[in-house]
Parts: sequence; structure tokens; C-alpha cells
Amino acid sequence: MDAARAARNASGVVSTAGDSVLNRSIMQLLEHVDYRLITGGEDLEAIYRLRYKSYLRSGMCGPIASGMFEDRWDNLPNSYRFGVYCYGELASTIRFHYISREHPNSPSVDAYPEILIERLARGETFIDGTRFATDPDSAPAPGVLPFLTLRLAMVASRYFGQNSVLTPVKLEHSNFYARYFNAVQRTEGKVFPGVLAPIALFEIPSGENMRLTLERFPFFRSTPTEQRLMFANPAINRLTPLSIVPTAKYYRDAA
Repeated sequence: MDAARAARNASGVVSTAGDSVLNRSIMQLLEHVDYRLITGGEDLEAIYRLRYKSYLRSGMCGPIASGMFEDRWDNLPNSYRFGVYCYGELASTIRFHYISREHPNSPSVDAYPEILIERLARGETFIDGTRFATDPDSAPAPGVLPFLTLRLAMVASRYFGQNSVLTPVKLEHSNFYARYFNAVQRTEGKVFPGVLAPIALFEIPSGENMRLTLERFPFFRSTPTEQRLMFANPAINRLTPLSIVPTAKYYRDAA
């Protein structure tokens, strides 16, 4: 949700270098990235501290005595919390909820019930991506953290096969999501639970849009094994953290 300086840098990198250079750069960086499905302990505290640092810096939240940012949705049974580690250092974090008629609880459902409640009742399903936070000081290169982090949303999409991905974002970041994911704005900016800045709901359609995005950006691809490791069980149900190596370079259409 808070791409901040990294998202702005990303737009500049791609606008001058083109998709092919971006693809080569990210594929090379994935050699030094692992994704960690966070369960508890020091890893969980680390992503909460990163959220707080990022949100405080960007004006998304005020001072919190604990120095950590967590909320009531973190421990839901349909919650997946991830840390993105570059060269062994935590560089960004994001959380997903897979929401359906059977599991309708997530931040976006609470924030935008007028948009989502009826659609869930009709049987639509969504991935709700929230609490995106980055540490630009730990970025392996300028502007890459949004791509390395949001790759997780593409892996989730391949696993769940949902109708669309929901992403609540600041309006100043909307061009990034529209340009690279064909995101469609569904609401005006409004108060979003837990943060100070107005947030608008954007929706990234699946189906043909997903196919074209994976074709344009091969680093978003993943094998079924990677998909299962990430999303077969929510992090809250695991006893230990699980580190997952990205598999874009191993991807084959027949996998």
C-alpha cells in the first residue's frame, strides 16, 4: 500500500530504459531474493517495525510507542504475511488475504463494503493486498522493490485463480498500478482503517489481463511448487517461518 519513493523511482527507471531492461534487471536480482512466509517471533516483529518506519516516514501513521505497526487483520485465518529479503536483509513486506463468501474478512471489505459485500455474496473471490511497506535503504537497486514485492501478488493469483486482486493505494501511486497492472480505480480516496492518508480502492482484473501481464513481465511467473509453498497454508497456521526461492527462471508453460 505504501510504495512511496520506490514507486516513483520505478516509474522513472522503466520510462527511460524500457520493459526489456526491467525484465533483465529483475531476473538478475531474483537470484539474490527470497520470500519469507512470516509466522511469528523476531521475523514478525521485524516486518511490523518496517511497516512503522515506512508509514511514519511517509505520513501514513503517527508515532507509536512500541515502534511496530500491526492491526486486527494480521492474525485472521486467511492472512498471509510476507517479508522480502534481498541479499539476506529485509527490504519490504506485504500482506494478503484471500477473501470469498466463506472467508469474507479483510481490510478492504471493512473499508469498502459498498463495493465488495454484494460481489462476495455472488460468489466472487479476491486477493486483498495491504500493508505494503519498503525500506529504500535496503533496496538492491533504485526502484525495484515494488516489482520484487508485488511479484507475490502475481504468484497468489496463479495459485488462487480469483476474480481480481484488490489494492488500496494512495492516489499519487495510482499511475504505477494502472501502468504495470492495468488497475482500475473503484472508489475515491477515503479514510482507510489504521492509516492517516486517504486511500482509494483499485482492482486488478485476472483472466486475460493476468496472461498479458505475465507475458510482458516474465519475472512475475512462478512454478506450481512455488505457488503451493507460499499459499497452501496461511502463515498463521505454520509453526516456523518458511523461506521460498523465486522460480521465474525455471518457469515453463508445461510446469
